[in-house]
Amino acid sequence: MDIDAFVVVHGEEWARLERLIRRAGRASRLSGPEVDELVTLYQRAATHLSIIQTRSPDPVLVARLSRLVNGGRSAIAGAHAPAWRQLLRFFTTTFPVAVYRTRTWWVPTAIVSLVIAVALGVWVDSHPDVQRSLLPPAAVRDLVNHQFADYYRAHPAHDFAAQVWTNNVWVSAEVLVGGLGLGILTVFSLITNSVNVGVIGGYMFAAGKGGLFLGLICPHGILELTAVFVAGGTGLRLGWTMVDPGPRRRADALAQEGRSSATIALGLVVVLAVSGVLEAFVTPSGLPTWARIGIGVLAEVGFLAYVWVLGRRGVQAGDTGDLEPELRGDTAPVAA
Repeated sequence: MDIDAFVVVHGEEWARLERLIRRAGRASRLSGPEVDELVTLYQRAATHLSIIQTRSPDPVLVARLSRLVNGGRSAIAGAHAPAWRQLLRFFTTTFPVAVYRTRTWWVPTAIVSLVIAVALGVWVDSHPDVQRSLLPPAAVRDLVNHQFADYYRAHPAHDFAAQVWTNNVWVSAEVLVGGLGLGILTVFSLITNSVNVGVIGGYMFAAGKGGLFLGLICPHGILELTAVFVAGGTGLRLGWTMVDPGPRRRADALAQEGRSSATIALGLVVVLAVSGVLEAFVTPSGLPTWARIGIGVLAEVGFLAYVWVLGRRGVQAGDTGDLEPELRGDTAPVAA
């Protein structure tokens, strides 16, 4: 293949394509015929690149045509946003919007779970016969005097933070994915979590160590439990979507809610990482109890303000917490 002859024949087309690409990147827009010309020349350049690579891979010409083809593709389809901008949008819009939209599920989930935990704690605290029936006296003494407090100090802080984060992510994933089973596993996991917290709290208060219990569980537990409640509410919403998809087709509804659930799951990984750091470095620290609890309350207030301010603003702007349209995949039109 004669490269020089090939360049002479098609060189003007490539130069014209380059001029159109430059114009497409400016504030002034191309006219309709120029856009059509840009698409045609881009397709021809892509064909020319394929021919050159197959028959006579001249490195200089391949590089030039590759640059033109990439530039033409970006001018036609639009350049992808940088990764840092997508990450920024995720944490400033997509994630808080998804959590905010799910508030009608996870707020009631939080209230019911806390009511169960508190009711069980009061029941265990005020009924010695219940205490004896659940655990033998030796196990109770070990729990209130050693086991509960030692749990937060038994390992180096950085190792403990990683362990706690992994466990919390697993629990949140369990209650979220449990929605695919009509929410049965989600409800079971949430009740189990509430029972554990309530019973342990009841034993600690009955032993006169309620302050120790609150001082060790509140610095990290407020944010941690909120993350679990968000995941649980999201799982319940996903399960209900399987039962009642509303005006949407069931497949479309599950796809949309599934993408939103995945968004929430990814965001909660970061939230639980913050909770794990608090549990490893603040909970067992030598700070006064009021200071440790105050840090936990501040973390919770910060998260709720983040969700309500940015989430509400995003919803008012029309965001849904779903993926960008170009990332959702193609859908076939259907009759209503």
